[in-house]
Amino acid sequence: MTRPDRQTSVRSRFVLAFMTMLALLPSIASAADANETFAQALKPLATASFQEKQQVIAAIAATRHPNARPVLSALLEGNLHTRDADQRIFIVTEGEEGLALTDPLMLQAAGSAPADEFTKITTNNQLRKALRGLIAGFDLSDPDAEVRLAAVSEMLRTLDEDGVLILRQRVAEESDSKVRSAIETGLALADLDNEDAAVRLAAAVRLEDSLSPDVYNRLKELTGRGDDGAFNEPDDQVRAAAAATVRNIDNWRSIYGGVETLFFGLSLGSVLVLAAIGLAITFGVMGVINMAHGELIMLGAYTTYVMQLLMPSHIGASVVVAIPMAFLVAGTVGILIERGVVRFLYGRPLETLLATFGVSLILQQIVRDIFTANNRPVETPAWMAGSWQINEALSITYNRLYVILFTAVVFTVLLIVLKKTTLGLKVRAVAQNRAMAKSMGVRTEWVDALTFGLGSGIAGVAGVALSQLTNVGPNLGQQYIIDSFMVVVFGGVANLWGTLIGGMSLGVINKVLEPFAGAVLAKILVLIALILFIQRRPRGLFPQKGRAAEG
Repeated sequence: MTRPDRQTSVRSRFVLAFMTMLALLPSIASAADANETFAQALKPLATASFQEKQQVIAAIAATRHPNARPVLSALLEGNLHTRDADQRIFIVTEGEEGLALTDPLMLQAAGSAPADEFTKITTNNQLRKALRGLIAGFDLSDPDAEVRLAAVSEMLRTLDEDGVLILRQRVAEESDSKVRSAIETGLALADLDNEDAAVRLAAAVRLEDSLSPDVYNRLKELTGRGDDGAFNEPDDQVRAAAAATVRNIDNWRSIYGGVETLFFGLSLGSVLVLAAIGLAITFGVMGVINMAHGELIMLGAYTTYVMQLLMPSHIGASVVVAIPMAFLVAGTVGILIERGVVRFLYGRPLETLLATFGVSLILQQIVRDIFTANNRPVETPAWMAGSWQINEALSITYNRLYVILFTAVVFTVLLIVLKKTTLGLKVRAVAQNRAMAKSMGVRTEWVDALTFGLGSGIAGVAGVALSQLTNVGPNLGQQYIIDSFMVVVFGGVANLWGTLIGGMSLGVINKVLEPFAGAVLAKILVLIALILFIQRRPRGLFPQKGRAAEG
């Protein structure tokens, strides 16, 4: 490149840089002006009275400066302080050496200082109410729909004229249906206070599809009477519309309440199925009443606790890993019980019952010696915590939903094992006719051991599920052993479908009766109904088939 070419290139870069700087000057000046405006709006906050602070925070919000929301949030949380020496305002947090300072204009760290050099900018109830509304107004512009929905809910708690104006401006711009519906509900609630009866009537009609507790309480108030005996709502049409909407909400609440009861019943039934399905197999194949079955469930729950101790940083994964580990632990203990105790007592049900009851006491004491008698905390993973809010009248907890799905998976896998594998074929053969199976070369003693281990392993898996619903302690299994036998007897011995239907039925019936009779009386009524049912059908819903059953 020649020298003139180099000079031309340098001049071109210089001109380009100069033009870029000229283009940026307006935005730089605009940013400087915005910062100056924000600083001027913030300055009076240091010395203002509570009444003056109302105007100051409104002026801060009106600047729409990017740092306005963090500053207002800091004031609401009590983290806005003034330095006594120069009345300069800082956002503060507790640090190792006094207070850690943040400059509110730039949101940058400004060092640290002793706490006694600063004075907290105080708030009162009225000011905090105004702050929440202003902060919610900022959140209405957030790209996350969940943040906007939370902002609308916060504004509805303290809705005033300014809030109504903000929501009316926002409703036309809102793209998310849930957020828009929440805004429309809030505006309708505001219209119920309008002086025009026609506006109030339209609002009451518009709210007929809402299930919000705020809507219900407000409309209920309109249909009531004041201390003077007069109706709170003077217009007959508005009052009638409000009463109709209240009845509609009551009807939907009853429907969703029934759905929620059914869900709780299915979740309880799932627990009963998990607890009883292993017992149904061992009881059906070997005719053994295993009173240590509850303790095998307990071992599965403690396995979950131990896995969380071993994987403290991966709680979600620890629960998944606990499933096969609980199966192995409880299954191994089950095989040891069968080989060490039960196989010597076949044909003597009373001795078997007493022996396994003794084993249950031994297992409880071992657990007490290792883990003490105190309940052990099992943390719920993040993906199982919380609830699925279907609408404002119905929510489903994730842990119970996962237990229902988990039961379905365990039931399906066990069904495949018993129907499609060699072990399953031998188990069914021994259950239907032990003598014939033995004569065909089936080693019934090993089938008994493996069946007992399979049933025990499933009990351990049930303990994993129970650890997410209840306390883990030495007596955990005792809470479910009686219910497990009830499910087995009701559904039919050694029948998986009977266990499934029986467990779900007893769970739903329990939950349906509890609101009317209480938990204890509901169990008693279910037990009485079960006794009457067994009088008519001694072998349960799905009786066992085969010569052994007939004999």
